[in-house]
Amino acid sequence: MECCSNLEQIDIDPNKNKIVLVGNPNVGKSIFFNYLTDTYVSVSNYPGTTLDISSGNYKDNIVLDTPGVYGVSSFNDEEKVARDIILSADIVINVVDAVHLERDLFLTQQLIDMGKKVVVALNMMDEAKKRGLNINIEILEKELGIKVVPTVATKKKGFSDLEKSLDKAQKGKVSLEQDMEKELNNINKNVGNRADSLLILEGDQNVASLHNMEPRENREKVYMQRRNKVNDIVEKIITKEETNNSIGDKIGSLLLRPLTGIPILLFILYLLYQFIGVFVAQTLVGVTEEMIMIEIYQPFIIDLVSRFIAPQSLIGKILIGEFGVLTMTVTYIFGLLLPLVAGFYFFLSLLEDSGYMPRIAALVDRGLTYLGLNGRAIIPMLLGFGCVTMATVTTRLLGSKREKIIAIFLLGLAIPCSAQLGVIAGLIAPLGFKYFVIYVITIFLVYALAGTFLNKVLPGDSTDLLIDLPPVRVPEIKNIFKKTYLKSKYFIVEAGPIFAGGAVGITLLKEGGILEWIENAVAPFIVGWLKLPKEATEAFIMGIIRRDFGAAGLNSLALTNDQTLVALIVITLFVPCIAAMLVMIKEQGIKQAAMVWLGSWIAAFTVGGIVALFI
Repeated sequence: MECCSNLEQIDIDPNKNKIVLVGNPNVGKSIFFNYLTDTYVSVSNYPGTTLDISSGNYKDNIVLDTPGVYGVSSFNDEEKVARDIILSADIVINVVDAVHLERDLFLTQQLIDMGKKVVVALNMMDEAKKRGLNINIEILEKELGIKVVPTVATKKKGFSDLEKSLDKAQKGKVSLEQDMEKELNNINKNVGNRADSLLILEGDQNVASLHNMEPRENREKVYMQRRNKVNDIVEKIITKEETNNSIGDKIGSLLLRPLTGIPILLFILYLLYQFIGVFVAQTLVGVTEEMIMIEIYQPFIIDLVSRFIAPQSLIGKILIGEFGVLTMTVTYIFGLLLPLVAGFYFFLSLLEDSGYMPRIAALVDRGLTYLGLNGRAIIPMLLGFGCVTMATVTTRLLGSKREKIIAIFLLGLAIPCSAQLGVIAGLIAPLGFKYFVIYVITIFLVYALAGTFLNKVLPGDSTDLLIDLPPVRVPEIKNIFKKTYLKSKYFIVEAGPIFAGGAVGITLLKEGGILEWIENAVAPFIVGWLKLPKEATEAFIMGIIRRDFGAAGLNSLALTNDQTLVALIVITLFVPCIAAMLVMIKEQGIKQAAMVWLGSWIAAFTVGGIVALFI
């Protein structure tokens, strides 16, 4: 089976029982996962995706945390991964939002219909009580045929009861009527697996192909039977008391209204930019990269290695040269990227656990649909103004490969990072308002046209923003720090070898004279098409190493106002820096990264030349 082989690829012991956490987005699964696994946690990319899968030990079991999903099928990467992991599960802990039972129990019933042993953690019982919802747990257990444990994850209430209930996990009462159950049994005679058979019955093409079968056309009928049962259960178990809206409800309402939500969003985005783009990317990185790594670490490691290896030898340059594995790579990873990664995941965790992230996405969704994106893309786009490398990692938030390609291309093309922005601002300010307006309009038009073009030509459709709004609440700080630590640690472990390989490659290109050959080869184009001096070529090549290095390299050139404008447009649209490129390769593979790189080259020099002709 595909699911089992994939699990082996992410280092899951096949001999241990698997406890799988499943639930809709924003139901608090990560808190349950952290409680069960404590510190014995690893994070892996699920094969063929950029989705992180957390795994850890609980007693003699493996615990797996799946992405948040509304159902189990093959509609998107999240559902495919959740499906594969659930198929291998011995016990499923289904975390359910007590406030939205009519929504969450649909997934619960699908898990039961798959024939899995399930225990329900009925979470957010405190929120349900605040909203005047009384839930009859006994009737709910009777209707589902499985154990239901009321919990409040943020306060760890009910967690010990949940642990005791794992031994009582059992298969529940299916929702299928007699005709569908009969057809399911007929499919199962060939498949031998009720879970797969159900997905084939529901019309899942991917699962059907695994068994060389044709999917059935019963999705609507099966879903309607499941929905009818869930509606019947909800009607039996819930009574509602009249209550006043809580402060969280009032805040949540304000966040969604355009009149109040947009100003609040702009303020939150301003705080995010100040935290990531200014404090972390400039102040903190100034300490970690400049003071610690460049002033202290690099002299130390260069002196140490020089005692054993000649610095001017090829090995010496690979290890401690300008682009050395022990110099540039270590400095980039720990001096530049680690603070940015940790800062981003900290802020993102705050937005997620407070319930604000879905509200941001809802507010900006309509505008981003013209670019083939949905509201989730606002996060990487904004973070790109802090660091394009970090923003590229956050495209994992997007729901399809198509959206990730569009977002990554736009980030690499038209979003200048904070360090580059500072240099650009210093160069364009003396030119006057006219040049500033031309620069801004040009970059904005390229951004909008590139997004629209990619939306038209890329095959497939982007995902709709299907999102539920959790209650606005105070985040659990311990959970925030743990998520930040685990995700940051995983990123560094995964990215380290890629950066080391990139450093070796650059050193070999430089020592082989290839970088110099490139400079001489493109110089006539720089002079003839862009109308810039030949020396600008070196600034563009330096921009490959660091985008701000390229912009800063223009400082030393005697350029006219028109030439400065053209050079700034080109350096903004120019290829992503080596750090961002390596992360693109890691996220999307070398083929997609190469297309982004080539597209950036073409766009930068085409637009720069056109501007040079008309000013």
